[in-house]
Amino acid sequence: MNYKTYLEENPIFALIQQSSEALGIECFVVGGFVRDLILNRPCKDIDFVCLGDGIALAKHVAQTLGDDVPVHIFKNFGTAMIRKGEWELEFVSARKESYSAESRKPTVEAGTLADDQNRRDFTINALAISLQKADFGQLIDPFGGVADMTQKIIRTPLEPGITFSDDPLRMMRAIRFAAQLNFDIHPDTFDAIRQHKERLKIVSQERITVELNKIIETPKPSYGFKLLYYAELLPLFFPELVALQGVETMDGKGHKDNFFHTLQVLDNVAQVSDDLWLRWAAILHDIAKPATKKFDKRAGWTFHGHEDKGARMVPGIFKKLKLPLNEKMKFVQKLVRLHLRPIPLFRDEITDSAIRRLLFDAGDDIDALMMLCRADITSKNNIKVRQYLQNFDIVENRLREIEEKDKLRNFQPVITGEIIMETFQLQPCKEVGLIKTALREAILDGKIANDYEEAFQMMLAIAESLGFKRPTPLANSEPPKPI
Repeated sequence: MNYKTYLEENPIFALIQQSSEALGIECFVVGGFVRDLILNRPCKDIDFVCLGDGIALAKHVAQTLGDDVPVHIFKNFGTAMIRKGEWELEFVSARKESYSAESRKPTVEAGTLADDQNRRDFTINALAISLQKADFGQLIDPFGGVADMTQKIIRTPLEPGITFSDDPLRMMRAIRFAAQLNFDIHPDTFDAIRQHKERLKIVSQERITVELNKIIETPKPSYGFKLLYYAELLPLFFPELVALQGVETMDGKGHKDNFFHTLQVLDNVAQVSDDLWLRWAAILHDIAKPATKKFDKRAGWTFHGHEDKGARMVPGIFKKLKLPLNEKMKFVQKLVRLHLRPIPLFRDEITDSAIRRLLFDAGDDIDALMMLCRADITSKNNIKVRQYLQNFDIVENRLREIEEKDKLRNFQPVITGEIIMETFQLQPCKEVGLIKTALREAILDGKIANDYEEAFQMMLAIAESLGFKRPTPLANSEPPKPI
């Protein structure tokens, strides 16, 4: 198979060919770029393997490109990188690797192209295209990677036990590629993952989580999670999710399998949003069900309070998985805590106050919350699903009406703590907080509008009930105004 025409249409390859020829270095395009070229997937990161000094070649290419193109050199890895327009070019010398049992960091020495292809993780990533003038564009496929792509198979180039024992992160990568490409994992390769699963313990959690997030970002992430589960990798780093699996029955009453329900919710969210953190909210929305599960003879299985306990579990899970402990975590925590709140709001007897409170608590995340709630409908009963969706239509209409009237998404009471302290000449104290809370509740209950004059008069009344009186104002003084 020859890709000469494609390479000729992109001048960067001819330029690199000329530089390598000038230096007397053989150079090949390798890895993911070749794979994605064959699969017709977009890819702007190109890896080049050189039979010679890859860093020297990168410097020569940069000089040829001109415009003071910088070369980023990573001496520890023997690589150099150039960014030029839409392309990110990485150069490395061909090498062979050997591993110790205690580390996934190899001992590296110079090697041939065959050595370099042997060390690749999967056959579909062990492809190379020659940039030599004599066979420019010729595909080099020693392990049948093209055939594996045709059959949609993930397979290791060498004996899979060696591949995974050498670098256990490749087990996560196998599942990630299968999920991204919708490929199967070859039975021998999958069996080797199960046999060598304990080796994953030498891999840092950060690297595991990078691969996990890539699985979560795929179009149908449940596929990757099922592979992680059946390969017995998932319990090693995410036992809380595995604990959801299983159905318990008492007195003829069983509950749904919350593990597979969660994966369906995740897929449902993936159909409507690319947001990684909304997908994490789907993963964690029922995470506390095992801890809150109880059996009642009349009601059957209950999970009371799982939303609050789940929200309390989120920071610990994020910390353990090395996920960010910032506003991303708080967003997930909020959605886990609120995911049951919209369910009863379609009923006629539900007051506007309940709608206001949900808008206040959810803020700008109300739309994401409603996406999660809709995704949480996983019944196989189509009539029941249709009824739930109609109920959420009612809730969203009511949310829209209240929001248009009261503007509560970014609700901030017009009377601030500073105004209260200035009005009554107070220092910070608990009574200031009591007045603020009472004003907020009055606004959310619809007793007063979120209007300065109305709120100011109520503040005076609340303060008086607490024993505070407004000092006599000085002549020509004006009441404090919002800041």
